[in-house]
Formats: sequence, structure tokens, C-alpha cells
Amino acid sequence: MSSARQPLSGIQWFDIDDPNSPELDELAHRFGYHELQVEDCRHRPQRAKTEDHEHYLFAVLKHRHHNLSAFQFEDFDVFVGRQEMVTVHQGPSDVVEKLRASAEQVSAKAPDRLFYMLLDILVDEYSPVLDKMAEETADVEARVLEHPDPDVLARLFKLKRYLIEFRRHAGGMREVVNSVMRREKGLLSDELDPYFRDVYDHLIRTTEFIETYRDLLTGALDIYLSAVANRTNEVMKLLTVWGTVALPLVIITGFFGMNLQLPWTSNPHGIFYAGGLMAFTTVAVLVYFRGKHWF
Repeated sequence: MSSARQPLSGIQWFDIDDPNSPELDELAHRFGYHELQVEDCRHRPQRAKTEDHEHYLFAVLKHRHHNLSAFQFEDFDVFVGRQEMVTVHQGPSDVVEKLRASAEQVSAKAPDRLFYMLLDILVDEYSPVLDKMAEETADVEARVLEHPDPDVLARLFKLKRYLIEFRRHAGGMREVVNSVMRREKGLLSDELDPYFRDVYDHLIRTTEFIETYRDLLTGALDIYLSAVANRTNEVMKLLTVWGTVALPLVIITGFFGMNLQLPWTSNPHGIFYAGGLMAFTTVAVLVYFRGKHWF
């Protein structure tokens, strides 16, 4: 089976699920695509971008990985010409089927219209990632307050790395759509500008939510550090209290441990007197600390 197929009848839309296939070279030669852009399709990942040519537009888009828990993004390359569109991706992609079904519903046959619908589908797939990030962030905040342990810290830093990566891809896609919107009288119809602006608004919203979650995680990190510091202070305070409580006992036992003639040395009840003195000093120190609200 050829790796280049036409998912939609009535339009020259070619889909390639193997960037290394010879069909990509054949289509590039047929439609006059630049060899460096074919190379970009094969050397992944690339940054999200658009490149203009006289008779076609090349774009590298970012597609969310089908495994939501992985928080990964893949390249989805597209060539848009006046009469044709070529999509290139690695392995099977549900985006192609979604685009085909959407295009059949609205009877979209123009390549620029398909390109807009492709952008819209890719950006809409960012919403589940945002929802997942919101759940993870809320869970981390709750665990930081209840159990500030190293596992929570590792999870917090992992989420921050995911958000940084997500922000990079979403920001790149925003620049792609912004660049597309600013074109006039080119390959893309000006009638599509309102639709591209809608996609741009979605990307702005996505980046704003990402920044919000990053701020929340930064706040959670501050809470974690404060909780750890407070816990350390509590431990040190407890050790200080018990060390201070033991200090009179050390003095008393050291005093009566001297090899001299001391009070109660010959008294048969001297051990009880010394024990009582130590108990009294211990209680007195504890009462004093309690009165100072030190524990």
C-alpha cells in the first residue's frame, strides 16, 4: 500500500504517513517543493514555522501526541498550494480522519480552507492538555499542603518542565497563525482571516492558561520550601527544648559524680533526694517553656 493517499475525493490532498517514503520526493518534484523543506519533514522535530514561496506555503505545525499522559507533541508538516495540499506526519494520525470528516460535512474543497480546518483541529486538541494540566496542578497544590515530601517536589518540577515545553509549542503555533493572518492577496483567501483570528484567539487563551499554571506551580514550590523550613524549625525547636531540659540533669549528675565529700553522700536516702531534685528541675524547665509558648 502506498504511503501517499488521497483521503478526500474532489481535491488534490495527499497524505503521507512516512516522511522517508519516495512518494514525498515524487510529490515535491511534481509540485516544485524546495528540497530543504522536504529535508525538514524528515529531520524531526522542527520548530513551528511557516515559509512562503511563490506558488505554495510550507508550515510545520505541532500536533499533540495521542497519549495524553505523555504530554508530548509531534510535527505535522503541510504544503499548501493553489490547487493541492500535502500533509506529512510520522505514523498513523487521527488528525487526518478528523480533517476528512469535517471537510465532508462542510463540503470544503479548497486547499486554503482545508489548511484552516487543520489548524483549528490541532489547536482544539490543546484543550484536553490544558484540562489535564489543571488537574495535575490542583493535585500538586493539595499534596504540597498535606505531605510536602521529595516525591511531590519531583512531580512539581516535572510539571513545570511540561508547561515550559507546552508554552514553547503553543507560542510557536501562535506565531504561525499570526503570520498567516498578516498575509494579503496570497495563496490563502482573505475571506478566511476571521477564521484564522478565531484560531489565534484560542492560542492566546492557551498561552495565558499555561502562564497561569506556571505561576500556580511556582507558588506551590514556595509553599513546599516554606513547609520544609517550618518542619525543620519545629524539629530544631523540639531538640533544643529537650536539650535544655536535660541540661540541669547533666549538671546535677556531674556535681554529685565528683569524688569529694558532698551533701547526702552518706545519707541512705540521698539517691531519692538527688532524683527528686532532678525531677523538680525538669518540671520547672518544662513549665517555664510552656509559659513562653515555646512548645
